[in-house]
Amino acid sequence: MTVKVSPKYQVVIPEDVRHSLGISPGAQVEVIAKGRVAYLVPLAEMNDIKKALKGSLDSRGLRDKKDRSV
Repeated sequence: MTVKVSPKYQVVIPEDVRHSLGISPGAQVEVIAKGRVAYLVPLAEMNDIKKALKGSLDSRGLRDKKDRSV
């Protein structure tokens, strides 16, 4: 798939690529250059991160600082 760079250095991400990567208007994308290749990596939104971590941050097994040996 080929896209054209505008005079303002902008490109349009094709619809099927946007859908497969879950990119919507306002989404942030990291641009990584490796050699002569540019990678677009969608950044996870904070709500998605919170959902993924929900329940995994259980502090019951952690000790208080006063209980740790120095």
